[in-house]
Amino acid sequence: MTEHVEWSEPEAAATTASAAITPADAADAARLVAFGLQPKLQPARDQQYGELLRRYREDPPFARLADAVAAGLGLVVLEVSPRAGMAVTAAEDSVFAVRMGDYARRTSADAGDRFLHGLAHLAVATLAFPRPEDLADDGYIGRVSVNGVDAFVRQACRRLEERAEAQGENTDPATDAPGLEAAWRIWVRRSATGATKDARRLAGSTTGIIAKAVAFLTDSGFLQRTGDDNGGTYRTTARYQLQVRDMAGSAAMAELLELGVVPVTDGTATLLPAEDTDDLELVADAGLPFHS
Repeated sequence: MTEHVEWSEPEAAATTASAAITPADAADAARLVAFGLQPKLQPARDQQYGELLRRYREDPPFARLADAVAAGLGLVVLEVSPRAGMAVTAAEDSVFAVRMGDYARRTSADAGDRFLHGLAHLAVATLAFPRPEDLADDGYIGRVSVNGVDAFVRQACRRLEERAEAQGENTDPATDAPGLEAAWRIWVRRSATGATKDARRLAGSTTGIIAKAVAFLTDSGFLQRTGDDNGGTYRTTARYQLQVRDMAGSAAMAELLELGVVPVTDGTATLLPAEDTDDLELVADAGLPFHS
């Protein structure tokens, strides 16, 4: 009798373990990941979403199952919480990955625009969270505007040009060269709004490119539009903070911050209108989810 119990206990444990995960559990885990792929969906406004989030936090086997479903889809789970929902980002080899080249080609076939679109997203992220503590504080909300981002990039371009001249570098445009040094040259040559008589914002202008970037981020649940001033004003969401936190170690983002263009004061990141002059100055407190 004793031998029978000793022999059957491992078998019983294995049976119990296999029974712990059911097809219904797998369906619920996949459903939670599907909710996470709807970035505008708020857990507080969907009862089933909220229940699945609670189960994820309270049921470790279910959480591991949901993580495995996400991983199988090429997704990285950034956070699972009531504030952010199931926040996921696409790994480079995921079918859900959006590549900057594809994103830029939706607007223009100009290869140089790839740099401009990338720099626009980089500038939005840098202005939204100018300090490391802003990214670390879950309660921090960054605020940006289209005109403010353009003013920031143009000021950064001036710093880069000054640095290039000081180092005796060639300042002739080189649109096919990688990095910020090429991007600023392209940005400076591009009109801020366009060449129409009424100065309407054209899609290929720098503010047009920024507007496309923030519209994409809004559609992706990373930003929320708050007004029409300064070309459009926006506030960050918890998902965007997690996304920027994930990319904060990028060399390009660090380079922009090191230029000293972003003023660091009390962290309110309130944007004021940029002056309509040839010498744009970023006012005090002016305040990317792609694979290359």
